Order: sequence, then structure tokens, then C-alpha cells
Amino acid sequence: MSQLEKIIESKQKDVKEKKELYPLKLLEKSIFFDSPAVPLSAYIRRSDLSGIIAEFKRKSPSRGVINEFASPQKVCLEFMRSGASALSVLTDTKFFGGGNRDLEIARKFNFCPILRKDFIIDEYQVYESRSIGADAILLIARALTAAQLKKFHSLARSLSMEVLFEVYDESCIEKLPAEAAIIGVNNRDLKNSRVDHMHCVELSEKLPGSVLKIAESGIDSPEKYMVMKKAGFDGFLIGDYFMRTANPGRTCEKFIKKIKEIENSIQSQEKENKQENINESVGQK
Repeated sequence: MSQLEKIIESKQKDVKEKKELYPLKLLEKSIFFDSPAVPLSAYIRRSDLSGIIAEFKRKSPSRGVINEFASPQKVCLEFMRSGASALSVLTDTKFFGGGNRDLEIARKFNFCPILRKDFIIDEYQVYESRSIGADAILLIARALTAAQLKKFHSLARSLSMEVLFEVYDESCIEKLPAEAAIIGVNNRDLKNSRVDHMHCVELSEKLPGSVLKIAESGIDSPEKYMVMKKAGFDGFLIGDYFMRTANPGRTCEKFIKKIKEIENSIQSQEKENKQENINESVGQK
């Protein structure tokens, strides 16, 4: 049994229990349920931000403990202040050490969009996501059928949330509904946890040209970020690289500062090259 299959099996039991403890009627009474959602896509496209979706996570099956005692209030607020476009919060407890409370706290102290990162396999979890303050949800194509992807997407949109569809290969892309507007390519193979940061670059050409493209996993340097941006990616989900440091917010800030330095250097070089071409053209005349 693969790690993904183990997680889904556990999630089925977890959802069954939650349905009994917190029925839909109770979820709908949450203060977040009818509050306006913040558009993830709009923030990813903002030119004054980095496109980075900074992820709050405590542990993972592949990495083990990452930052067990991190504060969602402190870290998520610092992520936003550092220039991250959005936040991602792990809410799975058994495998990632998170919980719904982490997202609720992040929502209370931030105005940027928040993605609920979890293994959604049931309609109930879509309603639950809205009740805890999520602006967007993750739907993993490998874990769902085409019919489920379409159904959950439609429900999420009816609740004012956006959907980040996560794919790994072409078979995943083929399952997505025509309405898919945000697609993330995971560089991590969920079957064996191996990471290849160039995987998303190789798959990028297979994605519909009109969608917002998000690179996920394996982004641990500004240089890799630039490679993926050059390949056409708009957003970049980064978790481990920030969270495994003593001050994730500060690490995120330095990362974004370095990106801006690289981008400014590229722009300066392009201007110089353009001016040289003009001078050569004038000289030839």
C-alpha cells in the first residue's frame, strides 16, 4: 500500500467520525461560513507580490518532524508580511501534525488568501473548509475520480472558494474538469515521496494555456524558483524550505528579497543589451 493510499484510508475513517461529531448544520453556523472569501488567483497575479504560497506545516510522512512547535499565528503573519501572496495550512493531524484550529488562527490574523491543504475525499470536507475560513481548497487528482473532481469543484465554487487542482502526470490532467482555472504540478511523487524539481518544468507544456500554473514541492532556492517562473509558472508553493528553519518568516523574507535582486539584475542586463543593440544599429547607419 502506497503512502497516499494509507492517508486516504485513514482520512475516510476521520471524515466518518467528524460527520457524527460536527454535522453540516453546525458547520454552517461558523462565523467564517458566509464571510467573503479572498480570491487566491487574484493575489497570485498581483505584480507587487511574489506569487509564493507559503505553507505552514509541522511534519510530513517523508520528512518526519519539521517544526513541531511552530505557532500558526506568528509564522503565518510573518509569511504575509514578508511578501508571500498567499498561505497554505496543513490541516491533517495524523500524518502532518496539523489541524483545523491552525487554519482558523491563520484566518484570524491574516487578510491574504488561505489554501486548505488536506486530502479531500468527501463533500463534507468542502463544507468544513469554508467553515474554518479557507478561501481555497486543494483537490488531488491522483486521489479522486474525474466525477469527484468536477463535483467537489462545483460545490467549492458555490461556497465562494477557489480550487487548486494538483496533478502529477498527464493522466491526472485528463481527469480535470474543463472549468479548472488553477492547476498545480507536484514535483513530489506521492506514491514514493521522491522529489524532482524539474518535473513541473517538463510537464508545464501539457497544461492548458489559460490556467494559473502553480509549482509545488522541491523549491528550495531562488534559482529553482526562477527556473520554474521562466517555464511559465505563476505561483510557487513552498513549505519545507521555510518551515525547517528556526524563523520561517525571516527565511521567507530573505528568499523573496533574493528573488527581487535576481529579477532586477536580469532587467538591468536586458536594458544594457537593448541599448547595445541600438548603439550598434546607429553605428552601422
